[in-house]
Amino acid sequence: MDTVERMNNHYAGAGRGWPALKYAQLRHWFGNSEWSQVARHLLRNRGAVIGLVIIGTFVMASVFAPYLATHNPLETSLTTRLMSPGSEHWLGSDELGRDLYSRMLYGGRISLNIGIISVLIGVAIGVPIGAISGYYGGKLDIITQRFIDIMIAFPGILLAIVVVAVLGVGVQNVMIATGIASVPVYARLVRGSVLSVKEQSYVKAARAAGISDAAIIFRHVLPNCLAPIIVQSTFQIATAILWAAGLSFLGLGAQAPMPEWGRILSQGRGFMRTAAHLTTFPGMAILLMVLGFNLLGDGLRDALDPKSRGR
Repeated sequence: MDTVERMNNHYAGAGRGWPALKYAQLRHWFGNSEWSQVARHLLRNRGAVIGLVIIGTFVMASVFAPYLATHNPLETSLTTRLMSPGSEHWLGSDELGRDLYSRMLYGGRISLNIGIISVLIGVAIGVPIGAISGYYGGKLDIITQRFIDIMIAFPGILLAIVVVAVLGVGVQNVMIATGIASVPVYARLVRGSVLSVKEQSYVKAARAAGISDAAIIFRHVLPNCLAPIIVQSTFQIATAILWAAGLSFLGLGAQAPMPEWGRILSQGRGFMRTAAHLTTFPGMAILLMVLGFNLLGDGLRDALDPKSRGR
């Protein structure tokens, strides 16, 4: 008799009723499910917890930026230009007198949006390509992988620059560019996972039962490839934020007066000797954000690996 049946008999005999039974079943499921084990292992990883704290801090600051900002991030004041950090401007002001603290808060929104949306673009395009290529194989796989090889031949940031050069500058085009640059990563990753998963007995049984290929891919194959996709997406968000900051630093991303971190860094490089805070704070923000996602990715990789959880 399994655990759920024992609970059914216990609560039926005790007369505690349906609500208590459902509560016990849900508590048992959450306490023993695969994802609850992953969460417990993740929270025991100090690096992952530090990453979660860093990411959570930036997310909360970005969400509540309108309430946390002390000034209008676009308001200029030449009488307060290049002020050092103090009571009036907590992180100082830039060359146009704009409050750096407020600009950093709103810049976090832009950087997070770029990271998340570009990864969603990469997943939406790369995962189906990798899944179809790995599942069907043959000439389709050869043609697809040669195209992916051509994309991989370009360094990711260079490919993003090429896409931006074609589409034009702007935050939206940076999202598209970084998303397209991440497609080969997901295509290769998912193809490798599908090649191993499709040989499992349950996939062969589903195929023998006459289930369509699309249903097999999306119901049986891809759900068992989620772990590497989740881990890679965490790392890819960090990479996308770094690429976006680099493109904005080069003048190909966010344009003035948009308060994006890479753009703020680019505008402050001419004042590094007289107003070092203009490059120090955005540089530290980019560093911490990328570090947070990398630490979380390392923790997720260990937590989603059954062998690591068993140690």
